[in-house]
Amino acid sequence: MLMFAAMAEQFGPSLKSIPFLREVPRRALRAAGREAKWFSLPAGTPLFLHGEMSDSIYFVISGSLGAFRNSPDGRTELVGHIRPGEPVGEMALFLAQDENGDGELEDAPHTNSVYALRDSEILRLSRTGFERLIKAEPEILEAMIRIILLRLKQAGRRSERAEPRVFTLIATSPTIDLKLRGRALQASLAKLGLTSCLVEEDEGDHKPASYFDDLERRFDIVILLTPIRDSSWYRLASRQADRIWVLGRADARPSNPLMPENDSPARAFKLIDVVLLHHNIERRAASPDEWREASGASRIFHWCDMAGEDCDRLARVMAGRSVGLVLSGGGARAYAHIGAIRALREKGVPIDFAGGSSMGAVVAACVAMGWDDDEIEWRIRKAFVDSNPLGDWTLPVVGMVRGKRVDARLKEHFGEAEIGELDRPFFCISTNLTDGAFRVHRTGLLRRALRASISLPGILPPLVDDGEVLVDGAVLNNFPCDVMRDFHRGALVGCDVARAPQGLAADEFREPKGFFGWVFEHGFSNPPPIAGLLMRSATVNTDPNEGRDLADLLIVPQLEDVELRDWKAYDRAVEAGYEAALTALEGKDLAAGTGEAVKRPTAELMEVG
Repeated sequence: MLMFAAMAEQFGPSLKSIPFLREVPRRALRAAGREAKWFSLPAGTPLFLHGEMSDSIYFVISGSLGAFRNSPDGRTELVGHIRPGEPVGEMALFLAQDENGDGELEDAPHTNSVYALRDSEILRLSRTGFERLIKAEPEILEAMIRIILLRLKQAGRRSERAEPRVFTLIATSPTIDLKLRGRALQASLAKLGLTSCLVEEDEGDHKPASYFDDLERRFDIVILLTPIRDSSWYRLASRQADRIWVLGRADARPSNPLMPENDSPARAFKLIDVVLLHHNIERRAASPDEWREASGASRIFHWCDMAGEDCDRLARVMAGRSVGLVLSGGGARAYAHIGAIRALREKGVPIDFAGGSSMGAVVAACVAMGWDDDEIEWRIRKAFVDSNPLGDWTLPVVGMVRGKRVDARLKEHFGEAEIGELDRPFFCISTNLTDGAFRVHRTGLLRRALRASISLPGILPPLVDDGEVLVDGAVLNNFPCDVMRDFHRGALVGCDVARAPQGLAADEFREPKGFFGWVFEHGFSNPPPIAGLLMRSATVNTDPNEGRDLADLLIVPQLEDVELRDWKAYDRAVEAGYEAALTALEGKDLAAGTGEAVKRPTAELMEVG
């Protein structure tokens, strides 16, 4: 570390590079410089950790930092990027309090951990130095408060400045034409009005960090191209990446581990995706999950057509313009999701990611399978409307029904499809009764994940997976917008069907008939009142507003006349979902994805090298 107290004259220009300090008088900059330090932070190194005490504020001079938080299920999640000129650690500085009333401020803990995502230059300014700046230029305090309020407002939401902008594409086979793929992505990015550049080894190798900083200033998206090999360019491109995309042939088998060891922060924090390239005729050599495990990736994408829909979807993901659809549970009310999907498609809204809980997960899986509206309607009618899927009642031991009908229908319609094979990235939620937390299903057999997600306690027998007892996801997370926010960084469209009144018909519980009396009057195909009682009891503690504030577009169908177990109410529910989606879309333009990108005069395409 080089201390600038003895070099105040040289230090001033560094402060001037920070946007909201440019108007500070030079004398104040010199005074603040006595309390400041400049230092280099190698990629992958922590600036500070969650819970550590701090009495300083930091500014990024060059490079890039990443803020991380610990999720409820123990994973480390990227909150966002911190770019040159931006402050970090300001929250802890402002949370300091005068505990004893003597004017001495007590240090406050950091709320997140911050790591260098690339080799970075950092400026550390003590509280004393920052107070001197504020006294010299009070408007700095106002600017800092605006930044804090903006970051608080965007907590859990996407921020354009926090988006990944440098992508490294790694070819796992010499038969993969990286430049051709890069050019296709550039063309799709240009359709979104974004500029981009391609950087190959002969131009980018051995370049300093300032070279890549300059590319980020000039272009919206920077794409680095490298084959997979132990070379200086491969290591540099991996270290410079905000996110790594591993391009693999779907008809090939990956080695495990797939990539040479290096100190790339993107690898350390699993900011990796696999893009499997498909050709017209191929025989699968490995499952997507094998590719995921070999590369340490968090998501799987499929690229079938060179310059068509798949390429456009990847460009939206790259640009932060992708659209994620989240569907809540709600029994038969989930039919409304089908109408909402039809309306979204009619309005040209792309659906790039899909996820949900309980019956919402089943409908979301239909979207992820790539089915059109007619096929979704045909399959849902056949599986749930034409005959009651919960009609195989039994004297309860672990559930009111045997679950054989549900198992058979899930197998009939989803077969042996694995989640990683789906047309779009997908997840669903179940509740793990073993540890009392919800579980996110992103891998494995799709129908087993769905079976867990719809296993309402007391009605369907739970699914036992690897010693864990899994039941309906609606018990703990019925509208998993938070999971989708961690899954992708574009717009979030949510359809919530659970908020309609879920009261029970009191008459059914006054002097109720016995089991055989109910069967004699209603037959075996109609669920007895205990079904509604269990469905309502399992979700009664669910916050009806949970997750709603995370949705960029919220669809709330009017379903007051549709009960959770009213499996014949298909047409009414679908129409309610369709009308609600059209109403929510009024005045909105999600047809090409959302996101306030840094606009350039023209959508420039450039190759560097």
